[in-house]
Amino acid sequence: MPATDPARLTADLIRCPSVTPEEGGALVLLEERLSAAGFTCTRADRGGVCNLFARWGDKGHARTFGFNGHTDVVPVGDEAAWTVPPFGAVEKDGVLYGRGATDMKSGVAAFAAAAIDFVSNTPPDGAVILTITGDEEGDALDGTVALLDYMAQAGEKMSVCLVGEPTCPETMGEMIKIGRRGSMTAWFTVVGKQGHSAYPHRAKNPLPAMARLMDRLASHELDRGTDHFDPSTLAVVTIDAGNPATNVIPAHCSGTVNIRFNDTHTGIGLSDWLRAEADKVAEEFGVAVEMKVKISGESFLTPPGPLSDLVSAAVEAETETRPELSTTGGTSDARFVKDHCPVVEFGLVGQTMHQVDERVPVAQIHQLKAIYTRILRDYFA
Repeated sequence: MPATDPARLTADLIRCPSVTPEEGGALVLLEERLSAAGFTCTRADRGGVCNLFARWGDKGHARTFGFNGHTDVVPVGDEAAWTVPPFGAVEKDGVLYGRGATDMKSGVAAFAAAAIDFVSNTPPDGAVILTITGDEEGDALDGTVALLDYMAQAGEKMSVCLVGEPTCPETMGEMIKIGRRGSMTAWFTVVGKQGHSAYPHRAKNPLPAMARLMDRLASHELDRGTDHFDPSTLAVVTIDAGNPATNVIPAHCSGTVNIRFNDTHTGIGLSDWLRAEADKVAEEFGVAVEMKVKISGESFLTPPGPLSDLVSAAVEAETETRPELSTTGGTSDARFVKDHCPVVEFGLVGQTMHQVDERVPVAQIHQLKAIYTRILRDYFA
């Protein structure tokens, strides 16, 4: 059987305009390729989101290697700023351009190609599972979560899982993610009393209260980091009163903060702290402070061990670089997979993801397939 070309498969996927939450033909294409290679494929669509579950080998096998990724992409932005068609999959000077080239159709293509060739040429004593979603760049409520729910209902289980997100900051092979910080956003509304700015004693100005609250939150040291995590961060991302007049004290002021937190904290614990700080300011200024919180994901860590050793050895063998084990960056769907089985992340250099003219060197796609192939071979050895 001829080898599956991961760069050609990446190009075919880029040509599918799968901007969240549109499927765009990407999962249909993958289902066709995987089914032809002997994978049992099931669509686990939910809430208008398309998801694909694919398994090669016996259901319930004790040794089952899993891969998780996504084919949905962010919008192209200003299309006029692109030098190539965003979904044209143009290759120039050994570089493949297009939305999703880095994040993360190349990762999906590399693993799919590695899995197809591996089970075709050296069928393992075990199973290989691919879980591919169309809802990672969106709300992520009906993507990987829906796939894991389907697996629980169907009695499907991964022993370990690799998420193929871009993980390398600058050079191929330099970083593996063994955990992620938690993420949460809090929206505050301070309610005062509107009045004339010439008679502030007749009003109750919400802006000083909001300024005090935001300063307290931003000035607070959440922690100093842990063994595997940097210090947690809180960023004030907006303060707005929506007031165009200079002679009016507004009745309302809103403010929003985003927190990226390590394993010192939980989302609930931080929510309680935010509420307590808001109550202190409300009492101090004689205003009401409303708060709404969304916890996008808790922090998690897959401790260094067999899985990270397996991936590290494969990366080093193919790149001659020993990867750093890191928990930096934003969130990923690994935050859902970690409740199912041990999970780590490894993928391409992510410098151009979400940018205009997103692109990836073709050689890196082939290198990534080689790494994934070695991981499969060593896992089932």
